[in-house]
Amino acid sequence: MSRRAARRPRLVPRTLRARLVAGLLALLVLAFVGVGLATTAALRHFLVDRLDQQLAVAGGRYAASLEHGAPTDGADTRAQAPGTFGARLVSGRVTAAGVVDGDADDGVEPNDDDGVTLTSAEQRAVAALPVDGAARTVGIAALGDYRLRAVSGRDGDVLVTGLPLHPVEETTERLISLELTVFAVALVAVGVAGTLWVRWSLRPLERVAGTAEEVSELPLDSGAVALSHRVPDDDPRTEVGRVGASLNRMLDHIGSSLNRRHEIEERLRAFAADASHELRTPVATVRGHAELALRHPGPVPDPVHHSLERIDAEARRMGAIVEDLLLLARLDAGRPLADEEVDLTRIALDAVADAQATGPDHRWLLELPAEPVLVRGDADRLRQVVTNLLANARSHTPPGTRVTLGVEAAERSVRLVVADTGPGIPPELIDRVFERFVRGDRARSRSTGSTGLGLAIVRAVVTAHGGVAEVRSTADGTVFTVLLPRT
Repeated sequence: MSRRAARRPRLVPRTLRARLVAGLLALLVLAFVGVGLATTAALRHFLVDRLDQQLAVAGGRYAASLEHGAPTDGADTRAQAPGTFGARLVSGRVTAAGVVDGDADDGVEPNDDDGVTLTSAEQRAVAALPVDGAARTVGIAALGDYRLRAVSGRDGDVLVTGLPLHPVEETTERLISLELTVFAVALVAVGVAGTLWVRWSLRPLERVAGTAEEVSELPLDSGAVALSHRVPDDDPRTEVGRVGASLNRMLDHIGSSLNRRHEIEERLRAFAADASHELRTPVATVRGHAELALRHPGPVPDPVHHSLERIDAEARRMGAIVEDLLLLARLDAGRPLADEEVDLTRIALDAVADAQATGPDHRWLLELPAEPVLVRGDADRLRQVVTNLLANARSHTPPGTRVTLGVEAAERSVRLVVADTGPGIPPELIDRVFERFVRGDRARSRSTGSTGLGLAIVRAVVTAHGGVAEVRSTADGTVFTVLLPRT
């Protein structure tokens, strides 16, 4: 149901400009409808009142002249307007009915052409008219709607006189046509003028939106950020000006916060680089002394020999951490990498061969195209990416897990995939696997020598090559995908 509703076209305008113009036109339509109904009703009421006044002036003279031989007291039908209806009732029964047709033969008495035949229903409607001098509207099939007025005659009869409503309806219809034409022209003119006015009035708001769009396109995730964009309209006396002033204050706050963040990142980056650089020498010295002590030809007690081995192992591990931190510091500083032609198929072959040697309890598979896949980049760093992905699969999956390394070449990119059939990554870690010092199993990672920097180096190296590193994991396995631009 929701999908069907989403597919339906929106009848409500989306933009504020369109909504304002549509609202203005809707209000005008309501106003025009109200004015049209009021003026039409007033005019019709006025014309009907005039018609009733004419009926009162006419009296029952024409109705009295309809009965042949009846005295008319000097009544002259030529004084009646064409279309005047008359009827004479005796004892509630219509004895004669006629209408002034405007012929030249209308004389003192009506001729045969003036007669009107009423249906039984029309006769009952005429007979039901109250004899109070008030006009009523009655429909006559042969003549149309009439305003009829009944008065008492001198000889006990009832005289009914009527005037047609056709002129009133015609005048009302002409007024409605005129109003529709005028209102349509007015709506078009107001629509064009309103659109121009709303567009001009919303120009400051468009500048605010333009500034916000420009800021949203700036790279704010890392590095020094210069937020020089500001809204020119910041007059506090206007609504848009207050919005602009608030946006400018927010940009000032964001700019200062980003600058402070960049300064802190630079200090931390410099500290990591300096500390790693300074640690290389003492770590190498510790390793050298440990190896020298282990090579001592004289007898060494077993506890001392074991301690020296542990010192050597931890020194190697610390050396690896120092090298990883130095690499990340260089990548963070944006130092350029080597730019040479690299054969990813050769790197994949060597990496799988090394993985088979270090992890013989896993099943290692390789899927390569028939032709070499070449990219531009740093061969050592890309080799480190593949090695880290395979080492991550080996360290975090149980023995017997199948790990597949695949390389695919597309027209504009190269896809490198490392997929395993292990237990997968915990959901709470899936969004943080490429962060630094993040471990899936802290205890096992420490025991196996993992530093939590391998995947962080993968993303940093891939990003430095203009590529993207992604991960997808379920309970049936994990897939790491690296996309690199094609040579």
